[in-house]
Amino acid sequence: MKTGHESDDLIVGLDVPAHVGMHLDDVMTPALIIDLDAFEHNIETLRKQVVDADVRLRTHSKTHKSVDIARYQIDHGGACGICCQKLSEAEVMVAGGIDDVLISNQVTDPVKIERLAKLAKRARLLICVDDSGNIRDLSNAATRHGASIECLVEIDCGARRCGVAPGQAAVTLAQQIAASAGLEFAGLQAYQGTAQHLREYSAREQAIATAILQVRETVDALAAVGLHCDIIAGAGTGSYHFEAASNLYNELQCGSYIFMDADYQRVLDESGQPISEFQNSLFLWTSIMSKTRPDMAICDAGLKVLSVDSGLPRVFASDDIEYVNCSDEHGNIADPHNRLRLNDKIRLVPGHCDPTCNLHDWYVGLRDDKVECLWPVSARGKAF
Repeated sequence: MKTGHESDDLIVGLDVPAHVGMHLDDVMTPALIIDLDAFEHNIETLRKQVVDADVRLRTHSKTHKSVDIARYQIDHGGACGICCQKLSEAEVMVAGGIDDVLISNQVTDPVKIERLAKLAKRARLLICVDDSGNIRDLSNAATRHGASIECLVEIDCGARRCGVAPGQAAVTLAQQIAASAGLEFAGLQAYQGTAQHLREYSAREQAIATAILQVRETVDALAAVGLHCDIIAGAGTGSYHFEAASNLYNELQCGSYIFMDADYQRVLDESGQPISEFQNSLFLWTSIMSKTRPDMAICDAGLKVLSVDSGLPRVFASDDIEYVNCSDEHGNIADPHNRLRLNDKIRLVPGHCDPTCNLHDWYVGLRDDKVECLWPVSARGKAF
């Protein structure tokens, strides 16, 4: 594993949470730590499944926002490229050497479109579209800069976010793209985001079955006017089995599989058990900073370092110690058996990994409780 970004000029506790070679006990808190064995297991598990299903994997960098992790997924995890959710995130990734990027979102602001066209001169760049005027603006910018931009027409297959209706509305946009200078029609974006965290297997299966029917309708309508989809993209960690087996989707966009957060581990598999093919690899390492009551401890991990939009974090490998409340800089840990002491350290599994990672500057990669690498969260805060 590449150690990366180690420098004697970086001060532990001020610039970085650790140095390579340190023991876990000496890592400053609160910090994001990665169990590298579990991380590598997760990446290899999905790589094998993608190969077996004969589909492509375009991993989602919005999960980790790290050039180093994106490179690892491409070099070792079978990824053909990456997804980014924001233009600025894509700019960071391309600057870091990633040369195949899908912005799985719409870019409509004129200033951003200019940046997008310039970026398309430096890497293969794909973009999602759902508006005729946006297609015109993209074409004009691509022509001005001598760039080529590949476009996926996004259809709304149940998430009720971006995307046009399946069928003729998508065909109309695809035809416009195909006729536009500087643009290339590459296929469809059909991500059913709301299906990912549906708890019951049957509910996810039905949601994706409906999406597959809508995608099939659209693909057939496109074929009727002579348009072929090189890419039919979608899927996430909670549903990818269904899309991979559809004989229709050919590019998966999984992100959280590398880390697995607490909310995803409330999602059930076909047997009714929490999905277990991927392991927890991402933790928030936190210290007990106050213990004035026997049944309650206070840790140094609050809202400034973790996201609670999908629920509170879970204390890893504990049946009785529970994270029960938080404020800006404090977390309340229920300790009914009075086990915790001042300066004890515990691992928290974030409720939602993506926004939690965006709150940090560094990942600390560990193997056998020894720091093996430091990776910057390269695109932290890149929301433009």
